[in-house]
Amino acid sequence: MNLAAPDNSGAASLEAIARNGSLLRRIAVRIPTYMTDLRENPAWLPMFMLARTMPGRRMHWLGARRARPLENAEETMFASADRGRAVQALRSEGLFSGLMLPRAIHEEIAAFANRTPCFGNFDRRLEFMPQEHAEAERRFGRSLLSGHYFERILDCPAALAIQKDPLLLDIAQHYLGGQAKLITTRVWWSFPTGKASDADKNLASLGKYHFDLDDWRMLKFFFYLVPVDAGTGPHVYVRGSHRRRALKHQLTLLVGHSAEEVLGVYGPQSPVTLTGEAGLGFVEDPFGFHMGTVPAHTPRLMMEVGFGVSKPSRRRFHGEPVIR
Repeated sequence: MNLAAPDNSGAASLEAIARNGSLLRRIAVRIPTYMTDLRENPAWLPMFMLARTMPGRRMHWLGARRARPLENAEETMFASADRGRAVQALRSEGLFSGLMLPRAIHEEIAAFANRTPCFGNFDRRLEFMPQEHAEAERRFGRSLLSGHYFERILDCPAALAIQKDPLLLDIAQHYLGGQAKLITTRVWWSFPTGKASDADKNLASLGKYHFDLDDWRMLKFFFYLVPVDAGTGPHVYVRGSHRRRALKHQLTLLVGHSAEEVLGVYGPQSPVTLTGEAGLGFVEDPFGFHMGTVPAHTPRLMMEVGFGVSKPSRRRFHGEPVIR
């Protein structure tokens, strides 16, 4: 009896159509932001096209200036942190997790966040108190995966103290080059919600490995402002992925890729999941693959201080996406 092999071409075609449709939707969401970046700074386009390639990045790194010692480098709140160890770990792994905020600092920022309205899903029209997240979802009729404070966080003295801490700039300049400067400061919530769409997750950079292309060379410091366990949406970083990149990940406009695809290249042992108590801090080269996971049961409150080598964007607040 001659049994013909099942014809799966139709199913494969449907899968390809769905995948391409998802790709186009992800690009379409970001087009307003891309166009605004280009109008503001035409130099953004060559960065956006070439900084994703390893040859382009290596060429730009040749322009890194030698860092000079900071006169006030010892005036830091991170008494036990060592700049040399941090820079060495960043060069080899892309990640250093030996930072801890003083208790008074992270408690002050958390208190500020709990008494200040935030903006849902990066959209300034979706304003709510973080304790009223569930009610806000009902009121706006949509899932609210994140809540950002934008420029409001600059009214918090403790946040400004972190932003201005000399150790952060010292590490950044010894890793990125002497021209490194502060370019981003943000504090935001990630909320557990069972109703988030893929578009919401992509906008919030949650649930999918991705790399950042905000500048040719960047460094980002992150701080947990609440305790973070497996159910609080911990941050995940793929060690060593900042130093090498599969060709297919260089020749695509997308920065986000599935876990199966990323770990197939860099190995299942490469991800580091960062959990810990309130105040835990870590610094990473965001060209390496990373992601925030979606909280399962407890909201995550987090702070980011980013350094780069190009002129900071004037668009809204420190790289805030443009929402149609």
